[in-house]
Amino acid sequence: MYIYETHLHTCEGSACGRVHGEDYIDYMIDKGYSGIIVTDHFFNGNCAVSRVLPWKEKVEQYASGYYRALEGSRDRDFTVMFGVEYNFQGDEFLLYGITPEWLMENERIMDMTRHELYKTMKEAGALVIQAHPYRERDYLVDIKLTEGVFDGIEIYNAANGDNMNALAYEYAKSLGTLMSAGSDIHFFNDKPMGGMAFDHKISSIEEFVSSVMAGEGTPVQVTDRKAIPVTGIPEQTVPLSGPSYEVHWMER
Repeated sequence: MYIYETHLHTCEGSACGRVHGEDYIDYMIDKGYSGIIVTDHFFNGNCAVSRVLPWKEKVEQYASGYYRALEGSRDRDFTVMFGVEYNFQGDEFLLYGITPEWLMENERIMDMTRHELYKTMKEAGALVIQAHPYRERDYLVDIKLTEGVFDGIEIYNAANGDNMNALAYEYAKSLGTLMSAGSDIHFFNDKPMGGMAFDHKISSIEEFVSSVMAGEGTPVQVTDRKAIPVTGIPEQTVPLSGPSYEVHWMER
C-alpha cells in the first residue's frame, strides 16, 4: 500500500503554515507516506505571498514551498507533487493537475465563479475536490455548498472534528461522488493524519489525477504508520448531529 498526503501547507506559501517545504520529507516518510501534494492557500485565501507583487513573481513565491519540498526529496524514494487550495467565500477547493507554469499564463483564474473555475480545470485536465465542506471555525459564518463544481469531496480532514467529517461523508455519499482524505497539515504533530492509499506507486500529479478519477484510491486515516479506510470508521461516517452553522446552497 502506498499512501499520499493530499492536503499540506508550507510556510512559504501559506500564512498559517509553520514548516518549510523541504522539512516535511523525513517527517512524512517516518509517518509512512510515499509522497505529498503541496496545496498552499492561493492568493484569494490565507496566502503568505504579498498581493502587490507582479503576477509571475507572486506565482514564483507561491510555488516556492513546493519547489523546496521537491528539492528536499531529491535522491529519495518519495514523490512531491503540486496542488492549489482555492478559496471563494470560505468554501475551498483543492485543485490537482495544474502547474506553476499554467498559473503563470492564467492570471484570469482570480476572477472566476465556481462554475467557471470547474470548467477551466476540466479543460486543463485537472481534478477538483471540495475541501472540508462542513468545516466550522470562529472565522467562518456559514457553510457554503455548490453542486456541480467539483469531482469529489474531502470526506476526511484530520484537522476537522469527527462530526464535520461524518457530515462530509454523508454529503458525498448522497451525491455518489468521488471521495478523498487528507491531513490539512500545517505543522508537525502526533495526531491521526489522512491521505489516499493506492495499491501502486504514484509518480506524478497526472497519475494521481487519473488514478483518483478511475476510483482507484482509498481515503484513509493514518495512525502509527497504519492506514485505516475511512469508510470503516463509524465516528467519521455517521453524523451524531447536523451542522451548527447555517448551510447556504450557492448557485455560482
